[in-house]
Amino acid sequence: MKVLGVAGWSGSGKTTLVLKLIPALLQRGVAVSTVKHAHHNFDVDKPGKDSWEHRQAGAREVLVASGRRWALMHELREETEPPLSNLLARLSPVDLVLVEGYKREPHPKLVVHRATVDGPPLWPDDPNAIAVACDRATADAVMADGLEALDLDDPEAIADFIVERLELHK
Repeated sequence: MKVLGVAGWSGSGKTTLVLKLIPALLQRGVAVSTVKHAHHNFDVDKPGKDSWEHRQAGAREVLVASGRRWALMHELREETEPPLSNLLARLSPVDLVLVEGYKREPHPKLVVHRATVDGPPLWPDDPNAIAVACDRATADAVMADGLEALDLDDPEAIADFIVERLELHK
């Protein structure tokens, strides 16, 4: 399973790009899963649902299943957040896992950057950055640093780059 991070500051367009890359990669025959890092308290369950009640009662894991999908919720309780490698090991095999967030992890990354978003460029300090999906205002700085600048508004070209660079040919 190949892993590619999609990293950038909040508001840079990471989620929008991932949502466009998934179907573009599927059209190229690439099976894709995603991991999304949340920096805040989040919940996929709702108060009042049986599964929520199970977790509130103290269950460490709750698996909810139907004829269409299943979801496993794991409560960390007092544990620390698991490393990305542990989470990736729980996924079923696919060709590519797009990891949104985890910008400090040492996996190959596509950095997303807009000149209008606050935050310093991530690529100069990250040896795992393989390219930068950016606006035109940023492209010259990216290329000056020796990385490929990809047009953030052209997800088809970015998907082609990913397939080629990660050797995801079928």
